[in-house]
Amino acid sequence: MSDGGDGGLSAGRVKWAETYRGGSPEAERAEFLKLADLMLDAQLKSRKAGKARRVDRAFHAKSIAAFSGGTLTFSQALPEDLRVGFARPGASYPASVRFSNAASFAKSDEEKDLRGLALRIAVSETEHHDLLATNWPVPHARDAHQFVHFAHAVSGGGLSRAAGLAGLCRTLGVSEVRRMLGNVREALRPCDSVALESYWSRGAIRWGDEAVRYAFKPARGTPGAFPAHGAGRLSAEFAQRIAAGDVTFELYLQRFVTESLTPIEDAAQDWTERDSPPILAATLTLPRRDLTAPDAIAEQRALDDGGFNPWNTTEEFRPLGHLNRARKAVYDASLHHRSAMRWRSERPPLQNRMFGGGTRWLLRKLNTRVPWHRMRLRTSLLNLDALRYDLRAQNLVDTEPREAPPSARALPVAPLPEERAFRTYDGRANDLSDPRMGAVGATFGRNMPLETIPPDEPNAVTVCRELMDRKAFIPARTLNILAAAWIQFQVHDWVAHQRRKLGEQDLVVPIPGKYPDWASRPGDTPGREMRISGNVPHPSSDWVFTNTTSHWWDGSEVYGADPERARSLRDGPRIRLNEKGYLPEDVNGMSMTGFNESWWMGLSVMHTLFAREHNVLVGELGRAYPHWDDERLYQTARLIVSALIAKIHTVEWTPAILGTEALDIGMKTNWYGPPSGDWLTKLGIWLTDVHALKGIPRTMPDHHAAPYSLTEEFATVYRMHPLIPDDYIFYDYGTGKQRLRRGFLDIQGAQADDEMRAIGLRDALYSFGTAHPGAITLHNFPRSLQHFEREGEVIDLSVVDIMRTRVRKVPRYNGFRRGLHMPEIKSWDDLTPDPETNRLCREIYGQLDHVDTVVGLLGEAPPTGFGFSDTAFRIFILMASRRLQSDRFLTVDFRPEIYSPLGMDWIERNSMTSVILRHCPELGPVLPRDATAFAPWRTV
Repeated sequence: MSDGGDGGLSAGRVKWAETYRGGSPEAERAEFLKLADLMLDAQLKSRKAGKARRVDRAFHAKSIAAFSGGTLTFSQALPEDLRVGFARPGASYPASVRFSNAASFAKSDEEKDLRGLALRIAVSETEHHDLLATNWPVPHARDAHQFVHFAHAVSGGGLSRAAGLAGLCRTLGVSEVRRMLGNVREALRPCDSVALESYWSRGAIRWGDEAVRYAFKPARGTPGAFPAHGAGRLSAEFAQRIAAGDVTFELYLQRFVTESLTPIEDAAQDWTERDSPPILAATLTLPRRDLTAPDAIAEQRALDDGGFNPWNTTEEFRPLGHLNRARKAVYDASLHHRSAMRWRSERPPLQNRMFGGGTRWLLRKLNTRVPWHRMRLRTSLLNLDALRYDLRAQNLVDTEPREAPPSARALPVAPLPEERAFRTYDGRANDLSDPRMGAVGATFGRNMPLETIPPDEPNAVTVCRELMDRKAFIPARTLNILAAAWIQFQVHDWVAHQRRKLGEQDLVVPIPGKYPDWASRPGDTPGREMRISGNVPHPSSDWVFTNTTSHWWDGSEVYGADPERARSLRDGPRIRLNEKGYLPEDVNGMSMTGFNESWWMGLSVMHTLFAREHNVLVGELGRAYPHWDDERLYQTARLIVSALIAKIHTVEWTPAILGTEALDIGMKTNWYGPPSGDWLTKLGIWLTDVHALKGIPRTMPDHHAAPYSLTEEFATVYRMHPLIPDDYIFYDYGTGKQRLRRGFLDIQGAQADDEMRAIGLRDALYSFGTAHPGAITLHNFPRSLQHFEREGEVIDLSVVDIMRTRVRKVPRYNGFRRGLHMPEIKSWDDLTPDPETNRLCREIYGQLDHVDTVVGLLGEAPPTGFGFSDTAFRIFILMASRRLQSDRFLTVDFRPEIYSPLGMDWIERNSMTSVILRHCPELGPVLPRDATAFAPWRTV
């Protein structure tokens, strides 16, 4: 229950109040989001029924007249207690108005319908007030739940409407549906002129400390209807009327009296004039004008394309009641849908939903007996799609603080043209309907509930020394070191938690006596504790953290995540390189690039390669489109390189590290769609997910169950430090002879670029391409990363991996599996394939449910061909496609109009292999013929 008066009413009056559905504003907000989705479905059904080319309003689709130039003037006799905010006696304000038919698609003005009036009052550049009213005293729906479900049921036509009404009876009850239909039948009627109708608000609004409903009524002496006929009769009539003289309405207010006579939450109950006499508040004057003139037609188009929302106001005049509280989310969703700022795919056909649900149920049952990766190829492919479907529905949790209850706002600002055409540096405006989604500073989401085990048990140093230390290098023989460099290159684009400085609320890990002492800074006296810099939590919660880069796949590691850094890396449309084609250095001797933390030669290779790729693209675009300016050349090349990186990761790196036929087909299906001619696979995918019948870049954005963000669990499964070898040999490609040996610490930090330039890009690529990374397993953590200097502090990344995951309250390993709907590990013998490791785990942890997620993921025996565990893969299969599916620039705006025809062709034709060959063509003979560039190369 809220104190709706926010300070109370004048003495002696009954206080009004609002009641939140579900017991809280947060619960009600969740309902509103579902109602908004239903309204989008209703818009699609209406488009289909009206045979329209594009989505239009769910209601009031046909405009009768819309123009600016009106004036709202408050009455000199306005009662004292109604003189609030802009409502002052004699005050006048410019106003825009739109009259409309209420139907969801355009139909003849001769037909029975409701008519609507929408008014926008401009008080100043920053203050506007939208008032919306309909020519029937009360709506058919008591609340938003009834309104949206009714709208969804009756949108469309024929059998669809009949089925919808039958379902509505089950949802709302027969008596309520009968009442609503009766209200609608009575309200739908012919109209002679929209200037002769009265219009009532849908529910109450706040007016200072009062709660009121309002109505617009034609002024006395308004002339009768002008002669007009045909489907556009009302528009023609109003055009004649206003060409002949002013049109005037009077604005009346009715006060709240008592909850029984004038309810706030039940919008369908009339506030009778006997119980609450109308009070003249203002006069609306619509001046004489020619609505057929070109400027008037353009003005009408602009108002029709825009949107009116009763929450475009101030808190003193905010809407009240459940129906009105929902209108902010629902109307915004409707506006964004028809303005191509939000997307909704049509629901799959009924037979698909029936067979698809049955198929997924059958696969779930089968999974209890046989793991998906041990099934036949096509069955395993279906299983993967069904797994992803379930995870999308159940394992996406939004952590971003959201507005609840809704609050009044200034008039929303339309996206800038450059925001529509290009990626912003900080990730803003990828989703135009929610510009902050996925941007720098957005929170990491969750894939499952929080962990409750104390974060400091058992001691993380003990865990790492006994279970993670590399005793001998264990290679991953199906990969090369470029695969290790690539994933770090990608993670730097995706994930960067904000860290505190060492000494500010550190994570403190006591060092057991059996292990060496630790100094957190070079030169410090060794102590009996390890100190790790903590992450900065979001103000909303100590377990929610924000991303200092964007969550989108936008190449920020190359280009930077803010305009200032991006400008510092540019030379006109090109990325700044030195005369030998390498990245310049900053004052600390580090490469100047978008993100250069945890820097080593592998990253230097990747950043140099794709900076050169950008510059080649700028040249190609400049030749193809000589009229383009520097900014368009730069931004388009940035789009192309970012999409090419996403494609390489999807169809090359992923099948390389998850080396099975099912994953190769699955990831290529993500990008290209199912193999042509493979009707069995297409049929199976249709049964489980009809939208997967074409590659994600050919679909619309879809965030599924929560607004898009990367998650803490996603960051956890990408802790792949065992990929890094400790020792490296570099060769001369021309002779095949060894040039030098280096340890990891020799090729990281400020030394990385000097070493890479000395060796050269060609020989660095060749040396990494012919050597193996480490296997992602226990007892294989790089020694170099256990005493690793970063930003003036020495860190043990193995301990950091454990502690960060604990402090972020990611569930421990068994909880992680439960959260992903996988069976728990019941016996220590089943934890890893190695009995000695299982013995150590039992000794260290004591209870299976205490085993750290990182330990469980590294210890688990992966499916045949996989480079990491099946448990980690569940997060991967959910989030990997989501990074594509949510991104406007990798779905609906992945098109020649944005990328250019040359850009689309560039992405289609190129791969990691072709990028390497473009910049080091002599490497062609050693690159794999039948595998990606991340597989081991041939040696000279």
